[in-house]
Amino acid sequence: MDKSPTTEELRPAEAQPTGERGKDLGRVSLLRHKLSEKAKAEPKFRFYALYDRIYRRDVLWAAWHKVKANDGEAGVDGVSIESIEKASGGAEAFIERIHQQLVTKSYKPKAVRRVYIEKADGGKRPLGIPVIADRVVQTACLLILEPIFEADFEPCSYGFRPERNAHQALAEIRRHIERGYQAVYDADLKGYFDSIPHERLLACVRMRVADRSVIKLIEMWLKAAVVEQRQSRGGGGGELGRRSRKGTPQGGVISPLLSNLYLHWFDKVFHRPTGPATWAKAKLVRYADDFVVLVRYQGEELSEWIEAKVEGWLGLEINRDKTRVIELRQPGAKLNFLGYMFRYDRDRRGRGHRYLNVTISEKALKREGQRLRELINSRVCFKPLPELIEKLNRHLKGWANYFSYGYPRKGIRQINTYVRQRLTQHMRRRSQRPFRPPEGVSYYEHFKRMGLVYL
Repeated sequence: MDKSPTTEELRPAEAQPTGERGKDLGRVSLLRHKLSEKAKAEPKFRFYALYDRIYRRDVLWAAWHKVKANDGEAGVDGVSIESIEKASGGAEAFIERIHQQLVTKSYKPKAVRRVYIEKADGGKRPLGIPVIADRVVQTACLLILEPIFEADFEPCSYGFRPERNAHQALAEIRRHIERGYQAVYDADLKGYFDSIPHERLLACVRMRVADRSVIKLIEMWLKAAVVEQRQSRGGGGGELGRRSRKGTPQGGVISPLLSNLYLHWFDKVFHRPTGPATWAKAKLVRYADDFVVLVRYQGEELSEWIEAKVEGWLGLEINRDKTRVIELRQPGAKLNFLGYMFRYDRDRRGRGHRYLNVTISEKALKREGQRLRELINSRVCFKPLPELIEKLNRHLKGWANYFSYGYPRKGIRQINTYVRQRLTQHMRRRSQRPFRPPEGVSYYEHFKRMGLVYL
């Protein structure tokens, strides 16, 4: 599937706290390491005493720093990171209050604020934004559960995992294609995050976690009410929605881990002796809910197996309109995955063989053009040119960092040209007198002197 880079892919490394808070992170890191080693050593062990680890003060402080570094929006209560720090007692009082609520088991999550973001196909993707306090508790839970489930996850999974990223998934697909696995089942799951059955998901959690208090926490987050609200900033207002029996809200801190856990069982049965990794020599590469299955020759038996497991066994739905079987041996055939395109093209030097071109997909370039039009819009953008260029530079560097894999030069040149064209139009339209750069200086040189990056 064609997908934009995630926030995790573009986010710079966060500054680490020092002093006592730095020691907290060290203790939490050691705890996570011990949980990981135990999970690896005993694959069938069920952890029965985890809740008291979640409400440890050092774990809650580590969670707070992660939430603060993300600098997200406020939830339904309108409480922001800044307002917490400015309140009486600051973050210390905030963390102590959460600690006491968890110890006494009086903690109850608030409703999730639902907003919608535009998708590339013109639709809208729902995002659920929990309040800051719930994000901290979810992050604390993630810090404890992640090393346990990470010990079980298959190597074919790359999305939302520590020390794994989209470029590694792309490199794995590239290796398989170059080794002759050029028949590809390109899957699309319909509304995956909104369709995960709660009871089956909790059963997956219980395979490793026997602590009922932890299960109860997760169950409360899954069943939290939703406030439908379409504005992009602030909390409050909105219409209280129904509690869902399916799905884990995109935007929740714990959601990526839970969504990975549910599809982990597809990965697992795929690689069993009775699965297609054995009888079809098939290769699976998955990034969150997007996955491809690569084989040397595609047959109906493989497609039927995938669809039976995804729909019949997991209770999910495959989007038949977007799921395809691609034969990359065929001229013009291409695979779009994570914003990149895989296609065999003629050798650029006129030699008789074709090469595997891995470049930015057309959809990703179109999406970036739309985003740049939003950033450089004369009707709504009245920022001084240096401030606008600084904002553009941050966006362009992050975008180029994600699309640095393969052969992106052609697409990057298109973006460079487009940015300068849009900036030129913007400067000519934003004032009554059309803007002109200094005499003898081109627009290109003027923007360069102003600090605009050239990718």
